[in-house]
Amino acid sequence: MSFPRIKAVVLKPMRIAFASTPVGAIGAGQGGGVETTIQSLANGLASLGHSVEIYAPLGSHASNANVHQVQGTLQVSMQEVSRTEPIAMTKGSVLVGLWDLIQQQQDRFDVIINFAYDWLPMQLTSLMRTPTVHLVSMASLTDAMDKIIISTSHQHKFAVAMHTATQSSTFVGVSSNVRILGNGIELGNYVFNSNTNGPLGFIGRISPEKGISDVVAVASRTGLPLQMWGLMQDDKCFSDALAENPLADVHYNGFLTTSELGQVIGECRGLLVASKWVEAFGNVVIEAMACGVPVIAYRRGGPSEIIQDGLNGFLVEPDNINSLVSAVARLETISRAKCREHIVNYHSVNAFAQRVEDWLVARCATSV
Repeated sequence: MSFPRIKAVVLKPMRIAFASTPVGAIGAGQGGGVETTIQSLANGLASLGHSVEIYAPLGSHASNANVHQVQGTLQVSMQEVSRTEPIAMTKGSVLVGLWDLIQQQQDRFDVIINFAYDWLPMQLTSLMRTPTVHLVSMASLTDAMDKIIISTSHQHKFAVAMHTATQSSTFVGVSSNVRILGNGIELGNYVFNSNTNGPLGFIGRISPEKGISDVVAVASRTGLPLQMWGLMQDDKCFSDALAENPLADVHYNGFLTTSELGQVIGECRGLLVASKWVEAFGNVVIEAMACGVPVIAYRRGGPSEIIQDGLNGFLVEPDNINSLVSAVARLETISRAKCREHIVNYHSVNAFAQRVEDWLVARCATSV
């Protein structure tokens, strides 16, 4: 994945508000890759001279920006509802509280970035005095969200951005003005490791859509140990996978912070990504590669745009465990230095922040 830069002229440092995901506090893990994106991007934009303040649920913390914590009931993630589910607002919703506060304080900022995959922020776009943009964090999940994302993209030029073209293509009819931004990480958090003989690895929420059963099956069939890191969301999913593969040597290590994770991923010989749904991007892919770890993934969603087959990992037929197993046998053909190099070139937080900066300037120019 490469990104032709559309350079915009930045006349002055921007005051930027981040509206975090309402599914969990920053640092708790419920927000998945969104949490990593928020914290990395805050640093990246600060390095470009901009100031960032974050509005997030109670208990959130970030070392790189002032966090306005809002109390309220956490929102149910859209991935847990059916496609035809109507929009419903949780009683005492933290999402409503976040946006009430942002509306009250909006004049302190030049632009607001919404990271929540929710209907309310999209609907408020027309009502905000301060230009508001939306970095969509997931692919198409519900009819109601598809409708509001597509309509917002047409009504407000440059108000919507996505991580990958694959993600964008799931929203049929979305505007051609949607920016594709990729993502980025702080390379200093990830330690390169040249060792090729370690265990297999998995990073992500322990839940069915992450393909836990397939990942554990690969460990069983290859006879290699499997190290797993991530928030335990579905105990039954995990226990069922272990019961189906009693010979698998699996070590679950819980949820780690970004800095902690970056110290240990490099021990793995390869990372397995067996998602059953369309990942918008796949932060774990670039986190692993930053440590020199090649990635084996189903040819589905964002990872299919990051992985260059045979260069920094392998893309295999979706839902084909045998293909995953075959790719594991070829991991030693991948240069771990090339894996790191790819992330340095395309997915550093500095490169990502510059793409976001260009997007924000373009959006603000259309709002004048």
